[in-house]
Amino acid sequence: MPNESFPQATTLKKLRFAVLKTVEQLTTEQLNKVPDGFNNNIIWNIAHLIASQQNLCYVKAGQDPLVPQGFIQAYKPGTKPEQQVSARDIEFIKSLLVNTAEQLEADLEDHKFDNYTPWVNGMGLELNNINDIISYLPLHEGIHLGYILALKRLI
Repeated sequence: MPNESFPQATTLKKLRFAVLKTVEQLTTEQLNKVPDGFNNNIIWNIAHLIASQQNLCYVKAGQDPLVPQGFIQAYKPGTKPEQQVSARDIEFIKSLLVNTAEQLEADLEDHKFDNYTPWVNGMGLELNNINDIISYLPLHEGIHLGYILALKRLI
């Protein structure tokens, strides 16, 4: 059943399924390829979506993220791929893409994010509470879906 209290969380889940559909036929090598002129690859962008959502929703609300802190650090803004991601790890990242979106919906219903720390993101947007974040996440995910589509054309 769609989340009526947080429809953007449902939108987020739909975007994530669109990401998976976009990359479903790509090989491990294609997902790891960094084309000339780019700083990252498709699998980095997918993992970045997870890391960003976990940092923005959980860490900034004083909650334990659903992924290790090292994962968040490896895929935060400004990072780039340091090594090839194995086929096994790619499948794990793909599963996290769906699982973290589903858990976010449940955690929103449980009011897990009531103690949110306001901040201003890199685009100058003031994000004062979880509602602001949930409204911002589909924009962020859409931007990275665009990057993924551009990278896909180049590999």
